[in-house]
Amino acid sequence: MITGDQIRAGRELLNWSARVLSERAGVGPNTVQRMESAGAAVPSGLAANLDKVQKALEAGGIEFRDGGWVRRSPQNGA
Repeated sequence: MITGDQIRAGRELLNWSARVLSERAGVGPNTVQRMESAGAAVPSGLAANLDKVQKALEAGGIEFRDGGWVRRSPQNGA
């Protein structure tokens, strides 16, 4: 499971606002903000939307690596 810190880092690597990520993930912008505010953990009440957010970031070219690393996928010009 990815963390709020990873969500923020991925969004920033893509230069997306929270609103852009929320639109691409099909969740509300407040949901993205709550996830990011959680830092190293995401509250269980938000877990249902976590998969949508992760998939949206991955579709944008973000790779989530072991140890909490986040990077742009080499296939997407990293």
